[in-house]
Amino acid sequence: MRSLSDTSSPSKTTGAAPLKVLHVGKFYPPHFGGMESHLQTLCEELSKSIEVQVLVASDQRRTERSTQGGVEVARLATPLMLHGTPIVPLMARAMSRARPDVVHLHFPNPMAALACLMSRLDVPIVITWHSDVVRQRRAAAVFAPLLSLLLRRCAAIIVGSTAYIETSAVLSARRKLCRVIPFGIRAGDFEHPDAMRVAEVRRRHGERIVLGVGRLIYYKGFENLVRAMVDVRAAALIAGEGQLSGALAAEAERLGVADRVVLLGRVNDADLKACYHACDVFALPSVERSEAFGIVQLEAMACGKPVVNTWIDSAVPHVSLDGVTGLTVPPGDPTALAAALNALLDDPARRAAMGAAGRQRVREEFSAELMARRTLEVYREIAPGAARWRSY
Repeated sequence: MRSLSDTSSPSKTTGAAPLKVLHVGKFYPPHFGGMESHLQTLCEELSKSIEVQVLVASDQRRTERSTQGGVEVARLATPLMLHGTPIVPLMARAMSRARPDVVHLHFPNPMAALACLMSRLDVPIVITWHSDVVRQRRAAAVFAPLLSLLLRRCAAIIVGSTAYIETSAVLSARRKLCRVIPFGIRAGDFEHPDAMRVAEVRRRHGERIVLGVGRLIYYKGFENLVRAMVDVRAAALIAGEGQLSGALAAEAERLGVADRVVLLGRVNDADLKACYHACDVFALPSVERSEAFGIVQLEAMACGKPVVNTWIDSAVPHVSLDGVTGLTVPPGDPTALAAALNALLDDPARRAAMGAAGRQRVREEFSAELMARRTLEVYREIAPGAARWRSY
């Protein structure tokens, strides 16, 4: 069996086509979200070794096709959103026409499950399990029979951490299928920010800055960051969009901190990188295990920033480690959150040490290259007869 480090290329020496993997997600960047950024990073890394295609829902009622970072992306016409789920009538047919060697689904995504079963593709199926369905219990109950059918056909389930397997009823019952592959990022993408942009963030918001990044939805817990700011002498910048934007603004006004809590809305990559580098502390105040990993922690750590996260039963506290790369506090506790933020804001030496430890941890444990190599190993395991790839 060939080693992943082997530099020879079977596609060149034997004339065989590279392994073809079809990734099916919910959306794809520039659509904002952790699942979306993970999908893009993974597929761009994998495309260095194999042929990768992506099928996702479109934000439009028309199908759009493009190539991004060496990856063919089809955004399929989406005429309807139902309880947050894109309804994509063309997905099953598109999956069949792709003729992949492996199908790699990204969950939760009921439409992808249905389309995969309807496509009747007779190839190995891999699922990356981003999160359990936590709050939408009725929807989960309706979806359960469909998911059960799909899991019977599944060859492997990729999970970001052992902790999530242990606390998931679905995954713990299928331990033999699970493969732990921590999510990764390209740390270099977060180095070398635009110095002028960083200086402008500091000029606007001061020398003590707390940053939060994510969709403004229930499980992110941003209301606790707003409440914590009553006792924190700093500015809090929150980058992201979502249905709770108005409620967060109203809460900041009610508490008298609206002048120090800034909802930035959607931020482009260059400005977001500047915010990471301008901040002193990064906050991930999540309150539910729907926050299964917290990729934004990695981005902040890659920028050398300490993280304040929460003790939720997911991978979150295992990504940034309490007392090593930041501090971890109970979820839904603004007082504890404020105390942790103040402890780091008031101690530059501690911030610097934790930031350096975080940067090193990302490079050693959470690199995009390592994530892709481990994923290729899963493909080799489940589809040995189709194991054709170029050198990584």
